[in-house]
Amino acid sequence: MSDTAGTRHAGGELSPAFALREEAGREARRRTPRSAHAVWAPAADRPDPVTLLEEQAVNRAPELVPIRYGRMAVSPFTFYRGAALIMASDLADSPTSGITVQLCGDAHLSNFGVFGTPERTLTFDINDFDETLPGPWEWDLKRLAASFEVAGQHRGFSDAERRDSVLSLAKAYRERMRTAAHSPVLASWYNRISADDALNWLKHEEEENRAGKRQVKRTTAVLTKALSRDSLSAFTKLVGVVDGELRILAVPPLIVPIDDLAPAGRTREAEVEQMRQVIAEYQSTLTQQNHPLHEFEYLHMARKVVGVGSVGTRAWILLLRGRDDKDPLLLQAKEAQESVLERFLPASEYAHHGERVVRGQRMMQAASDIFLGWQRVQGFDGEQRDFYVRQLHDWKGSADVENMDATGAVLYAHLCGETLARAHARTGDRVAIAAYLGSSDVFDHALADFAAAYAQQNERDFAAFEHAVESGRLHAVSGL
Repeated sequence: MSDTAGTRHAGGELSPAFALREEAGREARRRTPRSAHAVWAPAADRPDPVTLLEEQAVNRAPELVPIRYGRMAVSPFTFYRGAALIMASDLADSPTSGITVQLCGDAHLSNFGVFGTPERTLTFDINDFDETLPGPWEWDLKRLAASFEVAGQHRGFSDAERRDSVLSLAKAYRERMRTAAHSPVLASWYNRISADDALNWLKHEEEENRAGKRQVKRTTAVLTKALSRDSLSAFTKLVGVVDGELRILAVPPLIVPIDDLAPAGRTREAEVEQMRQVIAEYQSTLTQQNHPLHEFEYLHMARKVVGVGSVGTRAWILLLRGRDDKDPLLLQAKEAQESVLERFLPASEYAHHGERVVRGQRMMQAASDIFLGWQRVQGFDGEQRDFYVRQLHDWKGSADVENMDATGAVLYAHLCGETLARAHARTGDRVAIAAYLGSSDVFDHALADFAAAYAQQNERDFAAFEHAVESGRLHAVSGL
């Protein structure tokens, strides 16, 4: 889907400042050869992966941690989704070019997808930023590459098929970064992938016999389904009438209304008053002063279990009403804790972890939810916790890993690689990264070697995790 890489600007030679950035990238390559990224070997003092998971559980809701472990225990792929801290620990000692970008921090393939922009178009981008922090661009790319290798093993792809998907990812990242480096500054900044762009590219790949009708059909179905996933569709599934009032319905333990969690004696009036204050403070973090949020009133909220890696952090869904009961808005307030990367990189410049997430997301995404903001709230236990807030559903859709075939994985890897490069180009030195990567496929093959080796490490870690569950060291609840 990359357009042809550009050349020097129309005025002739590259400007001195840009030439210095290119040379910095080439110098980084001399310090850290691209082939160095191929190597993965666990350190002699590598932390016990189960201990790292136990450390994460300390600050999570204890009654939800067994659900997290149960979801991770399904397969090595679901374990990998919850193992961001483990991989961050491993990457801390890996070779890097020394070039920093804003990291997603958990760039596995399931954290990419489609969603609605403020202009009401459907776009494809990264959609999870809980761990975002400035750091080496290689860390995101290696986590993404290993996720395709692990997912390919989960789907039963051959060694060659899995390698093809990672090579597709690496090539797409490298070529998109090169295009960004050679493009006019604003053209690089504004570049994005719309859903139509992705579908048209896929149809072109079909014409060139690099994709089949099956991939085009599945993608069309994902996009069509995404357009139906909005606040109204979520409202239909999650909300009902209780005692004559709209309320979020209980589906314990996955959805628990605030009424069942609040301490005895807490009144409805106290809840509404507190939430009015919380929402007013949250509104001050939004990008528009005259925001549509001020036309909505708070009705109800409930705790909701979400994802795999996030399970155990507090996540709430908030029900609001506009002009009448047929004009609902559902927001998600998700707890933001310290990024898993902050053990190994400089701490965030933001004292508020919700702000860290939102600032990182706004930098990396080509377009972000107009309801994206942050808030700090005191819980029923008296603890202050940071949250970021967004719409619960806004035309959201993602790839179906469980039914993805090998050809689809290669195509999806290309799309994810381009998308990650766009995000990194917006937040780091795209000229230096492009010069470091160069025009050959040396780095591509190094990344594929790393992904294959790290997937084997993930298998070993999963086996250790399974043993911890079987021995009773960890308590896992399956099927939720």
